Amino acid sequence: MAIEYREWRESDDLALLEIWGGPETDQARQFRGTLAPSGNAPWRRCIVAEDVVDGVAIPVAAGAVHEASLHPERLWVYVEVARDHRRSGIGSTLLAMLRHEAERSPSGVTRLRTKVEPGTPGAAFAEAAGLAPIQRSRLVVVEPGALKLPVFGDGSEAAATEQVEDLATGSVELSGVVGRYYTAVHDWDSPGELSIATVQRLFLDELSGARGAIVLRAPKASAFGAGVPASKKGRLQAFAVSYAQGGPELGAEDGHAPAAGEPSEVFLGHDPDLPADEARAAVRDLLALIAYQYPVLLELDDSMTALRAVVEPLLEAGTARQAGADTLIVSDPV
Repeated sequence: MAIEYREWRESDDLALLEIWGGPETDQARQFRGTLAPSGNAPWRRCIVAEDVVDGVAIPVAAGAVHEASLHPERLWVYVEVARDHRRSGIGSTLLAMLRHEAERSPSGVTRLRTKVEPGTPGAAFAEAAGLAPIQRSRLVVVEPGALKLPVFGDGSEAAATEQVEDLATGSVELSGVVGRYYTAVHDWDSPGELSIATVQRLFLDELSGARGAIVLRAPKASAFGAGVPASKKGRLQAFAVSYAQGGPELGAEDGHAPAAGEPSEVFLGHDPDLPADEARAAVRDLLALIAYQYPVLLELDDSMTALRAVVEPLLEAGTARQAGADTLIVSDPV
């Protein structure tokens, strides 16, 4: 076996797919899209390993390292080696070469991170390379009716309408809370400062896939203090943004049944300034509403403490289920 290394070329993806076959994990499926020609806008370096047999060079492995506009404190890295060429040092050599390239990244960032599935060859390779878990993420389906519907105020429709609102995804108020929540639950890998425009682009506009939003507010408050009738909208406590194509559109007046029982993908969060008990209550009440008739798919990171406190008992009770394996984000040590 004579291994040679070179820059990625156009059509390498097709050659490698023939050797690799289908992706072994969801993480591999996602990261294969990062294998592309090296460039500087954004900065990326991609290297291919070839096995030269009788003068014929056959791509058998590839790896890429690149900067990220979101979570800029680390570089993303990915290495994949054909099954029949593993445990021969190719992956380690590729990773060493990518580390060398990372030392010249424009940002000056050199720490690496990647995503792996526990118990897989990729996870074992990452551990051997010194990458340790910094976060666990799960996809969880909450079944319809898993939580009892909340009662707002005096239980009247007016009280419920006061606190539960369909909100346009272009709302600046919504964007502000979504951005602060995302930053708060990603303090382990800071996304940096998120402007309203960035939050809109990443989470809330049509290109992000967002289709509707529902928010939970505190009861109305008076703008002039006690004794004066309340007229000012209550503070936004929790939000749910819908992305899935299968379930009902959050905020739509004519919600429809999910196609073939597919859950609606939802980003559920809360105002990060809420006290812990209020955050849990707000998340619980909003989840009960959106999952009353249709299943809901949530991404649950271990750092989402309020959401975990609500969802994990449902997992134990069997009224929620995990979809697929855990995803671990592993990183170079600080």
